[in-house]
Amino acid sequence: MPPPAPILRMSGIGKQFPGVKALDGVDLRLLPGEVHALMGENGAGKSTLIKVLTGVHPIDAGTIELDGRAVAFTSPLEAQQAGISTVYQEVNLCTNLSVAENIFVGREPRRRGRIDWPRMRARAVELLARLDLRLDVSAPLSAYSLAVQQMVAIARAIDIDAKVLILDEPTSSLDAGEVEQLFQVMRNLKEEGIAILFVSHFLDQVYEISDRMTILRNGRLVGEYLTRELPQVELVAKMIGQELAALEKLHGEAKEFGSPLVEARGLGRAGAIEPFSLTIHEGEVVGLAGLLGSGRTEIARLLFGADHAGTGEVAVGGTPVSLRTPRAAMNHKIAFCSENRKSDGLIPDLTVRENIVLALQATRGWTRPVPREQQDELVGRYVAALKINPADPERLVRDLSGGNQQKVVLARWLILEPRLLILDEPTRGIDVGAKTEIQRLVTQLSDGGMAVLFISAELEEVLRLSHKVEVLRDRRLVAELPNDDDLTSDVLMETIASGGRAS
Repeated sequence: MPPPAPILRMSGIGKQFPGVKALDGVDLRLLPGEVHALMGENGAGKSTLIKVLTGVHPIDAGTIELDGRAVAFTSPLEAQQAGISTVYQEVNLCTNLSVAENIFVGREPRRRGRIDWPRMRARAVELLARLDLRLDVSAPLSAYSLAVQQMVAIARAIDIDAKVLILDEPTSSLDAGEVEQLFQVMRNLKEEGIAILFVSHFLDQVYEISDRMTILRNGRLVGEYLTRELPQVELVAKMIGQELAALEKLHGEAKEFGSPLVEARGLGRAGAIEPFSLTIHEGEVVGLAGLLGSGRTEIARLLFGADHAGTGEVAVGGTPVSLRTPRAAMNHKIAFCSENRKSDGLIPDLTVRENIVLALQATRGWTRPVPREQQDELVGRYVAALKINPADPERLVRDLSGGNQQKVVLARWLILEPRLLILDEPTRGIDVGAKTEIQRLVTQLSDGGMAVLFISAELEEVLRLSHKVEVLRDRRLVAELPNDDDLTSDVLMETIASGGRAS
């Protein structure tokens, strides 16, 4: 039988922000009674597509049709009233209110000008029964688990006669049993004819629950596929993309490393990364490869003390140490350049000089300011060494290009002469010239004896720089691969797709 007509069709969608084309000619169609996965790496355009669909942003090009009629929503409320509901990753509910109040907040049934509490509670019980939930709807939402709160958010979403339900990373904080409970709810809603748009970075879950998928990359449509007909390794390849020309590995011939510098033994954090073991030697570049949400950043944050480990231990130079805070990690000569330089790295209203000396000042404490003469000497040296342009230390850092801002963050940590430098997506969003300079800097630091933990979504970049590659999938470290002549991007993608299992 031919598939039913789409309940939602987005055609040629374009959206541009200052300096960024977020969406370029994207198509999406959702069929009633199907779970449709929206796939793509960070920056692929998934969130922007959802926001233009639900009226958060106006579209610059293209059309949206719901039930065959052209629509143009100006707010999420307008989209909701038309039958498009969204449940976000962070449950946006009031845990101090009751379950029933959360479901009907702003839409409470009334009788003679007052809230009709018996009717509201009875209706809440009916809605939750559709989801196979039996709850005391008069109890505060805080009395229930995050998984139940997620179900309450879904109950609220479908109460407006939803035709389309958007679930944005709904399983990110759920355990296996809770995920299965959610999937059963999704199957029930499918049977009612609701079209579900499912966003997740967990490949096994996508293949378990979705009927078809749309893949985006760099704001463009890669294609729409039936899930059962697209092998996981091909999905990974389509999400990540391939360079047209293979890049040579920058580190050249095999080298002898120093002694183990940092050793993680059974290190883990519940809900973030399963226990893993990892050894990084002096002068070694260790790459972390995996899709977004696989646990790459979580490993980096544990090793820098930004998050607390629930299990395991870390040794530096063979001696067990406590890395409970970033300050403790810095005391052991561990530095961390965060993935998001704007929110976690730079203070835009400070100058280049002030941003560069921040970490050095933090190690001294605010009662012992770094002398201005020493600041000028250090900043001048690293502005020249990293070719920060313009070479004006008193320029506000917000006025620099993305690539030069990234160099400022690097300079901040290099001043401390770390033994381990953790780089989380250091070349994302910068031009090719700046990217090449940073890649060569990583190689030079490694040759000088510094250890580097290098994280990138671009597999070719990981291969070009790393001496060995740690492969992650679904918050687990699944394989450690030496970066020899046999390791290619195809092998890496196969390892990610298989979860480290032999194919």
